[in-house]
Amino acid sequence: MARAPDVLIAGAGPTGLALALQAHTHGARVRIVERRPDPFRRSRAAMVHIRTLEVLRPLGVVDALLERAAADPGFTLHGGHRTAHLGLGRIAIADTPYPHLTLLRQADVESVLGEALAERGIPIERGTEVVDLADPADPRVTLRDAGGSVTTQCGFLAGCDGVDSIVRSLAGIGWSGGSYSREIVLADLDIAGLDPDSSHVAVGPAGMVFAFRLGEGASWRLLATRPAGSTAGGGHASTGATGAVSVPVRELAALLTAAEMPGQITDVAWSAAIRLRYGRADAYRRGQVFLAGDAAHVHSPAGGQGMNTGIQDAINLGWKLAYSPRSRRSDDLLDSYEVERRGIARIGQVLTDALFWAESATDPAAAAVRRMVAWCGPTLAPAALSMRPLVAELMRIVSQLWISYRGGPMVVLPAVRQLNQVRAGDRLPDAAIETTCGPARLHDLLAEPGFHLLLDRDAEEPSSVGASVHLHRLTTPGTGVITVRPDGYAGLVAAGRADVERWLAAVGA
Repeated sequence: MARAPDVLIAGAGPTGLALALQAHTHGARVRIVERRPDPFRRSRAAMVHIRTLEVLRPLGVVDALLERAAADPGFTLHGGHRTAHLGLGRIAIADTPYPHLTLLRQADVESVLGEALAERGIPIERGTEVVDLADPADPRVTLRDAGGSVTTQCGFLAGCDGVDSIVRSLAGIGWSGGSYSREIVLADLDIAGLDPDSSHVAVGPAGMVFAFRLGEGASWRLLATRPAGSTAGGGHASTGATGAVSVPVRELAALLTAAEMPGQITDVAWSAAIRLRYGRADAYRRGQVFLAGDAAHVHSPAGGQGMNTGIQDAINLGWKLAYSPRSRRSDDLLDSYEVERRGIARIGQVLTDALFWAESATDPAAAAVRRMVAWCGPTLAPAALSMRPLVAELMRIVSQLWISYRGGPMVVLPAVRQLNQVRAGDRLPDAAIETTCGPARLHDLLAEPGFHLLLDRDAEEPSSVGASVHLHRLTTPGTGVITVRPDGYAGLVAAGRADVERWLAAVGA
């Protein structure tokens, strides 16, 4: 008989797949189920941010992701009858291996992560859903597929099953939120007259329209916003619905016309009007049940935050589930997931709501902002992009490089500072460093899964370390040590061996 999994994951979207990879890579037995029988679904997300690529790198999937991506894409900004061609190029962010905008369909992300799981011998059990949960404190989960129902035990149950999460409901975790007054329109279509070597953004008084060369079954992916229920008949679908109301061609054409985007629609492969919801789960944990991604929080797609935030939830949670059985502070380790990630979701909603207002709101102030962008954008945008430090700071915000976990239960305030003033809880920036083995890039060292200790030249090593801990001796004078967690954040900045050993024992390393 197969052993019960340490982690049972419901949902094989980007969040669930990343969680499965992270937990398995750090030693957990993983099982992942997905209620959809068909592996293909239309992509809603289309952007992978810098920090997401960084945290996925130790899982060995970034090269495959970038092979399918459009990195450094050029954009054409349409404002009225004027246009500006914007080549973003490499962004002036020196502390990352990925200083570029990356357009990548959600379907491609799911495909790459699913293939990585298959290579590790972990199948995605499609057409299988969670239907009952006996006790969140000691999960016995009933699963149902085409052959019937079966009950299985697991160490942890992770709900990565979307905004209408069954796991969240079964665990008795409440939800606070509502619906936006606007909806998004997605369509895969062919458009004659658009430059195929560029992505396009049109700014109109009624909203913004985006066209990317990311269509599935057609050349272009169209994304637009409008008041909810605008489709003939007033129908709409929520973010969690399995279906969505298709949009007539005449309405798609009207969106292009209203935004003054050039081109004529010649074919439509697929379209949907999707009513957007916002909200957060009242808790991310109940007993041994955890929520991640849209099951824990959802907001507008502005800024491309949703899929990226979900993947980063998964990377944060996965290593903690894997190491908690060996941790001397297991409850603190598990509780730290919600402490660290819940605040990120709150900030993400504020950011996306502001962007969504500017993109789509119908009030006079928002319309005035868009008129100003439409009038001045084609003239001023090239000059603005030439201000590389400003562009870099804006990209840092959108790309989630600002995230820090200072003050959380699994980080310790520093006794000393080193490596560009890194403090416990901070993301480790990439940098050229000197080690006793020669020069290196820091993120190249951190690409090995597990924990990392960065020791100054005269620092004491721990008396013993597990196989998941990697030591790197720097040539920097001093006795400081930085412990780096599997998600790339500093856990401890200390000057003494005893502190390091206590921290490693606390996280189960």
